[in-house]
Amino acid sequence: MNKCVLDASALLALLQNEPGAQRVKDIARESVISAVSVCETVGKLTSAGMSLDDARTSIELINLVVVPFDTELAYKAGSLIIETKKLGLSLGDRACLALGMTLNKTVVTAEQLWSKLKLDVTVEIIRGNAPALREPPG
Repeated sequence: MNKCVLDASALLALLQNEPGAQRVKDIARESVISAVSVCETVGKLTSAGMSLDDARTSIELINLVVVPFDTELAYKAGSLIIETKKLGLSLGDRACLALGMTLNKTVVTAEQLWSKLKLDVTVEIIRGNAPALREPPG
C-alpha cells in the first residue's frame, strides 16, 4: 500500500545520501512519486554531470511507482499557484502536492519552507533536528 508521496528533494536526498536519506529509504517501497518530480530529479542529476542513463538506472533501482501527470492533476496543481507562489514553489512542487492531496497521502520533502503551507495535506519534512510533520489546518 502506498502511504507517502515523495518530492524531488526527498528522492535527491536518498540518491545523494544527504540528510534525511535514511527516512526516505525507510519509506521508499511504500511510496509513489509524480512523473513531474522524476523530471525535476533527472534535471538536477544531469545538471550535476550524471548521464541520463545513470540517472534513469539510479531512480529505477529504488522501484518507486511513478504516477503520470494527467489532466486532473494538472488542474489541481495549477490551482495551487495562489497558495504556493509566495513561497516560490515550482511546478514540480505543486504537482507533488496535488498528487498527495488527490491520494490523501503524506507528502515527504526536504524543503523546510513547506512547513509554512496551509493546504489540506500532511507534509513531512525530512531535514532538520528530526523529521517534522505538518498536519493540514482545521
